[in-house]
Amino acid sequence: MTQGRPGGGTWAPLWERDEEIGAAERAVSGLCSDMTTEGGLLVFSGDAGIGKTALMAEVRRIAHGRATVWAARGGETLKSVPFNVVRQLLQPALVALSPDEVREYLGDWYEIAGPALGIAEPGGGRPEPQAVCDGLVAVVSRLSRLYWPLVLLVDDAHWADQETLRWLAAFAERLDDLPVLVVVAHRPGEANGDSARHLARIGAAARPATQLRALTPDAAAGLTRATLGEHADAPFCREVWAVTGGNPYESVELLAKVQDAELEPVESSAAELRALNRSARGRGLVARLEELGTDVTRFAWAAAILGSAISVDLAASLAGLPRDGAEQCAERLRAARIVTGGEEGLEFVHPLIASAVYESIPPATRTAMHGRAAWAVTRSGRGAAAASRHLLEVIPDDDPELVEQLREAATEHLAVGAPDAARSCLERALREPPRPAVHARVLYELGCATLLTSPVTTIGHLREALSMRGLSQDLRVDAVCRLSQALVHNDQLGEGLRAITEEAARLPAGTDRLRLQAVHFMWEGIHAGEEDSPG
Repeated sequence: MTQGRPGGGTWAPLWERDEEIGAAERAVSGLCSDMTTEGGLLVFSGDAGIGKTALMAEVRRIAHGRATVWAARGGETLKSVPFNVVRQLLQPALVALSPDEVREYLGDWYEIAGPALGIAEPGGGRPEPQAVCDGLVAVVSRLSRLYWPLVLLVDDAHWADQETLRWLAAFAERLDDLPVLVVVAHRPGEANGDSARHLARIGAAARPATQLRALTPDAAAGLTRATLGEHADAPFCREVWAVTGGNPYESVELLAKVQDAELEPVESSAAELRALNRSARGRGLVARLEELGTDVTRFAWAAAILGSAISVDLAASLAGLPRDGAEQCAERLRAARIVTGGEEGLEFVHPLIASAVYESIPPATRTAMHGRAAWAVTRSGRGAAAASRHLLEVIPDDDPELVEQLREAATEHLAVGAPDAARSCLERALREPPRPAVHARVLYELGCATLLTSPVTTIGHLREALSMRGLSQDLRVDAVCRLSQALVHNDQLGEGLRAITEEAARLPAGTDRLRLQAVHFMWEGIHAGEEDSPG
């Protein structure tokens, strides 16, 4: 029933996880036995606090000293950052290689996958998302042989960015040919749209996919006695289970608070457990945070805005605190089991805590802090794309500078093969809104970003852009060509031809008119071919 913590004692969150740990043991042993052994994929799903992260830590412990382990996790406030999780996984290994070694191992994919991984400058084009995905699959396939045996851990995958999930789904379907073990943990029902579809593909490829269950009353009693002592009586243990619903994280936090309060684990004390449990989550956690003082609260807010690998200096800047004051706040949050970590960066002890703190920030304060975070990131030289996740949260306020920052971020996203992230930036720019002189340009850029992913949306944006002033003649011609392409993709060949014909009629003889005529001949050929086929 129980699992041992390395070095002795009981590792509380891993009670009743023998089956899952056994599967991990077998997968790691099989991976390490022979380089020709096929890879594996384990998927652990379950509600918040059910012990997924603790199980991932156990897999890391099992593989330690036997395999190379790379780990990454998604973040609730980082979902809009393209390639965020795959960069967490691969960048440390790639940065350790010399530039020549990186080029050698990435090979022909260097120009495509390198920018997505943040280790090469974009080449100036707009790579297709599928090409970038294929490049990442090829790169990790090559690295898996270099670093064999290799274990990849992806926690909180429901919060991973779409681009990472697209790669992970494609990579998971190739594991029969690769000496690598992938372990994924996620909450079911948290992702939606394309992210949910990618997670479903990953789950379908898993061997096995396991849904973690809450602890039984017997396990909760064992955990209680292992933490508080064998003298904890049965009614008290039963109430621990009833109050937490057998949730391992809540059980561990509740028992820690019992220890802090020096509460005797007997039936007469059981009535106090519900009040203690409320202080560990939601509004109760926020109230406990507020009791630590205004400075500590603002520092925690700043940390929640930043999300992960939280810099004390940056959090201090957002919270308006001096460095020594920020360090004191961080220490108090560590003592309260709200954050953990040190010089390399702070992390919230659990995503439930991070979510509760973030949601507790007053809306106006939250958007203002996102605005300051965007300014700080830009000032650090990391570029508009890095700041864009904060810019997306700023309240629209007719700010032309913000529109330009979002347009620049969209350009950077497109250059690494992340059109969905570019679309989000440009849609937000439209809500600012843009000045009349650039409004048509933003619509045109949005149409370009959505061209292959949503022809219907592209058609709407490009038609609106063409109905406004602000496009130069060459951009207008390009917009018409793209509009016709989107119409063709949407099975509207006739309308695509008409759009070209009408625009060409407005132009004098010259290069622009010739370009439109060439596109017209191409669509006309397709149109005629469809009408005549198969006669």
